[in-house]
Amino acid sequence: MDSLSDTLKKLKITAVDRTEDSLEGCLDCLLQALAQNNTETSEKIQASGILQLFASLLTPQSSCKAKVANIIAEVAKNEFMRIPCVDAGLISPLVQLLNSKDQEVLLQTGRALGNICYDSHEGRSAVDQAGGAQIVIDHLRSLCSLTDPANEKLLTVFCGMLMNYSNENDSLQAQLINMGVIPTLVKLLGIHCQNAALTEMCLVAFGNLAELDAIKLQLVEAGLVECLLEIVQQKVDSDKEDDITELKTGSDLMVLLLLGDESMQKLFEGGKGSVFQRVLSWIPSNNHQLQLAGALAIANFARNDGNCIHMVDNGIVEKLMDLLDRHVEDGNVTVQHAALSALRNLAIPVINKAKMLSAGVTEAVLKFLKSEMPPVQFKLLGTLRMLIDAQAEAAEQLGKNVKLVERLVEWCEAKDHAGVMGESNRLLSALIRHSKSKDVIKTIVQSGGIKHLVTMATSEHVIMQNEALVALALIAALELGTAEKDLESAKLVQILHRLLADERSAPEIKYNSMVLICALMGSESLHKEVQDLAFLDVVSKLRSHENKSVAQQASLTEQRLTVES
Repeated sequence: MDSLSDTLKKLKITAVDRTEDSLEGCLDCLLQALAQNNTETSEKIQASGILQLFASLLTPQSSCKAKVANIIAEVAKNEFMRIPCVDAGLISPLVQLLNSKDQEVLLQTGRALGNICYDSHEGRSAVDQAGGAQIVIDHLRSLCSLTDPANEKLLTVFCGMLMNYSNENDSLQAQLINMGVIPTLVKLLGIHCQNAALTEMCLVAFGNLAELDAIKLQLVEAGLVECLLEIVQQKVDSDKEDDITELKTGSDLMVLLLLGDESMQKLFEGGKGSVFQRVLSWIPSNNHQLQLAGALAIANFARNDGNCIHMVDNGIVEKLMDLLDRHVEDGNVTVQHAALSALRNLAIPVINKAKMLSAGVTEAVLKFLKSEMPPVQFKLLGTLRMLIDAQAEAAEQLGKNVKLVERLVEWCEAKDHAGVMGESNRLLSALIRHSKSKDVIKTIVQSGGIKHLVTMATSEHVIMQNEALVALALIAALELGTAEKDLESAKLVQILHRLLADERSAPEIKYNSMVLICALMGSESLHKEVQDLAFLDVVSKLRSHENKSVAQQASLTEQRLTVES
């Protein structure tokens, strides 16, 4: 490192009096030192004050401009060197060098600017002010169709530079889009899909741009999807690591484009779209990544009733069930989760529920009851809950399934996984609400589910409180004798008193709590608990409630309490 100090001193002198030979030698020494220990060498370069001299060596006339740009690219790999490079006034001369015709100069300049922009607000601002982005896009456009290796390397560096320049910065991304970067990148991707580094770079750039909402449609209209499908087609059978990465990035990007409502609907084309058809063909493939992307894409297409109905009528359910069947044993969790997400979305329109039930979806889904993976458990519960909505027969069949009910009761205690816990409670309640069946209630009582429904009545979500109260009222109306002891030990009466006395309780909660109180009067022990807690006081106050239904129910409940006391 002593020789480095000498080099830096020598460089200061030669940079000023421009002795070309010794200058070249000094720069070579610096590059060698950077190759051996980049961080330490960069610290010494910064301390020496030599960065300020570099600006004068970056002029178009300078014979060593490529080497200097290379040194800047190397030192800018260190975060602590990026602002000093900006402060030393290096950005403007570097951007001027982008007008050079020399390929090596362009390559090193692109690297230097790209590294200075990496994660650096100051670097990006300086490049923005110097007008660097437009020159790079113009280069990409004019060099786009040349496929020799040196040119492809330059294109890759330029794409990388634009990515570092605009990453996670909406206004700079918008600027690139206005400069016409999208069609240029789509064209690059189409021409150079054999070049792994360049393809990956383009795909990541699109991934960044596609985060902006309105842009998804622009990307679709620019023909990006056709390019992605082509990449998938080419890489699907390869086991080379580069190809596997590209297949993943490409198919993930395809799914990302479907997150925009307009772009999704454009690609669906009433279910006739070639893109939709191609994505369908991914589901039965043997490639896990494609199965995953296919299932996620279907879940995204299934975001409105029309699409859902069309897909169910055209056999998508059978394809998804076959896919799930292939993953019962080996258990690829991401594929299971994606396929269940798609089925859950497809089950939302009322008209699809009976069709999916008769296709055997519940049986296919129940195979995953033994899964220990919370994301799979969560989607499984959501799918079953969607399927039995207003489907009495299916709700009764599931509600009498002891294995299922016992698993639900177990999951109702999954304190670490609030989502699974909430969904299990909601499904327990739904089984009772939609079946209105004594047998279902008996199964749930025997499996120890009552206490969970009582706890659910105190949830912070009004919708869940309500579902619990309605289910409990049905239990009290149909099987009070069976459930009596469990309702007592779960302290239901005290909870109802609290809900009625609490001013913050929603009107529907107060209404359903009073309905439930009336239903509980049929049990001697619960009736006694109601008498012991001054319910009359609370209820008579509600007679003047602003909500008509609540006020009426309060009058009825008051009569009932007075008669029974």
